[in-house]
Amino acid sequence: MIVKPARLLLALCAIAAAPSFAQTAVTVNGKAIPTSRVDQMVQQVIAQGKQPDSPQLREAAKKELIGREVLVQEADKQGFGTHADVKAQVENARQSIIINAMLGDYVKKHPLKDGEVKAEYEKVKAANAGTEYHTRHILVETEAQAKDIIAKIKAGGKFDELAKVSKDGSANNGGDLGWVTPGKLVKPFADAMVALKPGQMTDTPVKSEFGYHVIKVEESRPVQIPPLEQVKGRIEEMLQQQKIAAYRDELLKKATVK
Repeated sequence: MIVKPARLLLALCAIAAAPSFAQTAVTVNGKAIPTSRVDQMVQQVIAQGKQPDSPQLREAAKKELIGREVLVQEADKQGFGTHADVKAQVENARQSIIINAMLGDYVKKHPLKDGEVKAEYEKVKAANAGTEYHTRHILVETEAQAKDIIAKIKAGGKFDELAKVSKDGSANNGGDLGWVTPGKLVKPFADAMVALKPGQMTDTPVKSEFGYHVIKVEESRPVQIPPLEQVKGRIEEMLQQQKIAAYRDELLKKATVK
């Protein structure tokens, strides 16, 4: 088997019934499976980058469709298609397929312009401009503990060794928080951090809602913003989702909901 059956089953979920006049690939207990369904499955596998078109792939797709048809016919004989929960799931799947098709068409008809993408990139870039800091800290419960740690460091103790008592996850890597920006930190911590020069440590404990911090700045630099080419795909996806959300909201405003 070239393609795993589970993946072929997933691919089948999006295949609509073909017209009765379509060319028949195979007949199962008198029920025709049109060639178009085999073609659709093969194209979906190809589109997912799984493998190229080939006689083996087509044969695998046909076998999977035969197996599924046998199961569906038996399920219908046993009346599962009339169960309320099954009918609800079928309706949910039907709605998802139709909605996705419509929204896909909407995106095609309302493509993003390069100017929109660039403008969003510049907006994000401006919002994240500034300085980022490679920072370490040690977080403890009491001010007395923090003062004791500061005294030990000033006496020659190693920051990363003493950081093992920190009550957060950074204790496992010497208190290292990596590169952080002030806007993403609680204000007392951020204010103390930006006041330090590279290599400096706070002389007194810094109190925040989490406890008492001993903070050290290793380095500082302008915030590193990746070039547009690296993030263009993510920005396009975000803008497309925004367009879809706006379209949905527009339809909701016109709907009569009681």
